[in-house]
Amino acid sequence: MKTEEQYFAEGTPIKDYMDQMDTHQEASMHVYNEFQLPEDGPFISLLKEKKPHILAITEDWCGDAMMNNAILRRIAEEGDIEVRTVLRDENEELIDQYLTNGGRAIPIYIFLNEKGDVIGKWGPRAPQIQEYMTKGKSELPDAEDPAFEEKQKELFAHITREYATNEKFWSYVYESLSRALILALS
Repeated sequence: MKTEEQYFAEGTPIKDYMDQMDTHQEASMHVYNEFQLPEDGPFISLLKEKKPHILAITEDWCGDAMMNNAILRRIAEEGDIEVRTVLRDENEELIDQYLTNGGRAIPIYIFLNEKGDVIGKWGPRAPQIQEYMTKGKSELPDAEDPAFEEKQKELFAHITREYATNEKFWSYVYESLSRALILALS
């Protein structure tokens, strides 16, 4: 089995990945273009000093990845660090090492040091966004209800719109992701 560093070496740079997106490219580029990194000199300095690599397990169809990848890319560009992506559905042996509550939730960001050792991870969501998602799902009818599928589809469409436009959500992702990176690098 390949190491995370080998997956990273074979991965697609995040800019190229985003340029090739089909499903959520417009929304992801909107987040990327509109999100303003907060003034966070010590965090950016830490990234520039430690030079972590980040391996992103992602997929184009994922709303969480659409938002989170754009924010991660802005962080990476500012911190002068490299992010490479691999597709979840083509790399089950990798995602199965990073399950969330037993599921293959994405995106998952694996932090690697200069030697290629795993030093941390983040994903798939900031805690506040997880609460938002959990609340929305709790309001759905039972899975056996004939209206369940339609209501679930409506919920996911609404959440995806929020991901693409809600600047508070973007801040939650930035705060959570930056904390995780600081912990991993300290």
